[in-house]
Amino acid sequence: MVTLPTFLPLSEAARKYGLEEAHLRALIEKGKIRAGVMAGEMVVSEEEVRDQTINRKEDLPEYKKHAHLQGIPIWINEAARKYNVPGPTITVWVQRGIIRTLGYDKNRKLIDEADVAYCAEIYHQRKGQGKWLFDENGMPYKPKTGPLVA
Repeated sequence: MVTLPTFLPLSEAARKYGLEEAHLRALIEKGKIRAGVMAGEMVVSEEEVRDQTINRKEDLPEYKKHAHLQGIPIWINEAARKYNVPGPTITVWVQRGIIRTLGYDKNRKLIDEADVAYCAEIYHQRKGQGKWLFDENGMPYKPKTGPLVA
């Protein structure tokens, strides 16, 4: 299934991502983000605006929803049960540095619950297994798009 891009009115994109409309217009002129006109209003690619403004997973709306959990330790098996994600999947995210290790309690590795909650949200949005979920910075992975085939 092909995911179609989402376009937002310029004013809404500026508000949502905390940017000036003039800055977005400059990005359009430089070819950094795509724009069009719908119903007489300029619209911009939400994904491209987001890519231009967000460089860390902590800046993503999906992460900010769980920011209140930052620094709270949870162990891997507890996280797997609580967030309905397989333990080995969480372990891989820890090994890749997407989920921070906070320390140890006896033989249990304690990890950051905010990172787990964020990763679990992306995991469930994208229907889990068989998909590359995160890039090396912990941002949701964007597959390379090729030509559409009918």
